[in-house]
Amino acid sequence: MKIFLETERLILREIVPSDVDGFFELDSDPEVHRFLGSTPVQTKDQVVEAIRFIRQQYIDNGIGRWAVIDKNTNSFIGWAGLKFITELTNNHINYYDVGYRLIRKYWGKGIATEAAKASLLYAFDTLNAREVYAIADCDNAASNKILTKIGMKCIETFNHQGIKCNWYKIERNDPERDGLTKADNAVSKPDNAGR
Repeated sequence: MKIFLETERLILREIVPSDVDGFFELDSDPEVHRFLGSTPVQTKDQVVEAIRFIRQQYIDNGIGRWAVIDKNTNSFIGWAGLKFITELTNNHINYYDVGYRLIRKYWGKGIATEAAKASLLYAFDTLNAREVYAIADCDNAASNKILTKIGMKCIETFNHQGIKCNWYKIERNDPERDGLTKADNAVSKPDNAGR
């Protein structure tokens, strides 16, 4: 399996079919879905389909969300990373979106921030993206705090699928990007040989 990035505590790798149990723990939790405007999955078959969908994005768009793995335990923590959005969203289309979703027991440990920082570095340094966007429910204080912490700016509020959301953006030449790079020097692109 392909490893995209490593941070001090995390491995960010492709999502694979064997992630089904961890993915089910994540997506079956109603609290995880509280600000997503979606309902928790009920069966592992739904998770199998979600994994298939993400893996197809790797093929179609060259990018998709990544599994977040704890380096110490090799446990599936959730997913994070980039998604290439091909549907019209807030008058934008064909753009990179940074996102994250963690199993609840891993909340509040800085993991989403660490994974999101690494994802932005990958967007700018590997994909040569000009800009990256993100969406967060206005009421989701934790997610809004993470996006601000990684240097993204809330540029407007809009209605997304009936939910009032903040629309975030960071550009390649934003001054915050320099600080992000310096602050996250533990991020590396590993040699995938033997993995």
